[in-house]
Amino acid sequence: MELLSALIAAAVGAIVGAVVGILAGRRIEARQAELARGTAQSKARGILEAAEREAGTLKRSAELAGKEEGFRLRDEQLRDVEDRRVELERLEKRVAEREESLDKKLDAMDQRQERVASREESLLTREKDLDTARKALDQEESGFQQRLETLAGMTAQEARSQLIERIEEEAKADAAQTVREIRERSRREAEREAKKIIAMSIERMAVDHSSEITVSVVPLPSDDMKGRIIGREGRNIRSFEHATGVDVVVDDTPEAVILSSFDPIRREVARIAMERLVSDGRIHPGRIEEVVDKASEDVKAEMHEAAELVLYELGIHGLHPQLIEVLGHLRYRTSYGQNQLQHGKEVALLAANMAAELGLDVEMTKRMGLLHDIGKGLTHTQEGSHVEIGFELCKRHDEPDQVLNAIVAHHGEEPARYPETFLVTAADAISGARPGARRESFEHYVKRLENLEEIARSYAGVSKVYAIQAGREIRILVMPEKITDEEMAELSEKTARRIEDELQYPGQIKVVVVRETRAVNFAR
Repeated sequence: MELLSALIAAAVGAIVGAVVGILAGRRIEARQAELARGTAQSKARGILEAAEREAGTLKRSAELAGKEEGFRLRDEQLRDVEDRRVELERLEKRVAEREESLDKKLDAMDQRQERVASREESLLTREKDLDTARKALDQEESGFQQRLETLAGMTAQEARSQLIERIEEEAKADAAQTVREIRERSRREAEREAKKIIAMSIERMAVDHSSEITVSVVPLPSDDMKGRIIGREGRNIRSFEHATGVDVVVDDTPEAVILSSFDPIRREVARIAMERLVSDGRIHPGRIEEVVDKASEDVKAEMHEAAELVLYELGIHGLHPQLIEVLGHLRYRTSYGQNQLQHGKEVALLAANMAAELGLDVEMTKRMGLLHDIGKGLTHTQEGSHVEIGFELCKRHDEPDQVLNAIVAHHGEEPARYPETFLVTAADAISGARPGARRESFEHYVKRLENLEEIARSYAGVSKVYAIQAGREIRILVMPEKITDEEMAELSEKTARRIEDELQYPGQIKVVVVRETRAVNFAR
């Protein structure tokens, strides 16, 4: 019990001590807080006093700055007012000067109006005088005209008509002379330039011309071979003619037989087949058919090779295989004896050389020149002219429009739409007109001369006509009393155009009109 009482007493003492300690701590904290509050209040009063002093300083500074800004604005306003006053004075001075100038101009205008009015009165007076003088002149002119009509024996209208007719005749003569001079000058200049370009083009190439004929001669080792070619009862020769489509002429020509055909491809096949049969010695219908078939294949291969060689030499690519095949046919086609494949190649080279000189499309010109006569390779199998056949063939295989235009235009059936077409046409004429390039039969030659003379004689005033230089030139002699010097040029032009439209001929034909005037007198 004593122990318990002692523990309770100790616990109570501890609690009391704790409470006393807490109360003492609170008093100390309250005292410290009061001391801190007093310190803070003293600092706040110091800060407030410093802020009041700074505010007063700023207020005085602001008042000084405001006064200075007010003085500055007042000075600026004063200067602005002064500038405006000076500007107003200057404007008033200018207005005064303008008013003075306007017054002077008004005075000048008044004076001018007075002078104009005076001149109008003077002009009216002069106009009245002129009317009076004009009436008098009209009366005098009428009298003069009546006297002239009486003296001349014709009316004024008749005299005017005669004068107009005379002036028209003189104008026509002058115009014809001018046209002739211009045409002659243009022709000389164009010929000079064209000859230079053509000469340069021709000098850069040389193509051999082979003149084809309608027969081929096959040499034989002996005349005994003729009997073997004919065969028993002629069966060999009949079989050969049937297989080749050519005529075999066995005559008195020693050690030779003649193959005749207008188709050069068939004739070439027959020649090769005949040479092989003669060389082999075995001649009978079965062997003939075999050799002819083999020769036909060889000729086709040769034509194709010839066409590809020309394309390679010209540098032309992308041609349709059928066009190449038709080009190969031209290897054995001729026109007036001129080989057409070589003619196409020559035209392509000539036209390309001229195109290079003129700065045109050289590659396209070559293509146009080579294909311009391609239709001649099919004229023996299709209806129509070589122009129509070539146009349809190239159009079907999507050739350019320039090529189609060259095919149709080189014979004048369509206008030339491209400058290269003119070059192809010129090159075609050059190739055909070159000496030795073409030939024609005697009958055709005589007929052409007769047609030339007939065209020239069809014009009134023509006395004589002569075709000279193998038909390359025609001389027309006219009656001087019916054809004037001015009409000579017109007659020459008309004749040349009719020859172009109505005749076909290689090269060109020169038309010369001759008018001779003689003055005869006698000295006694």
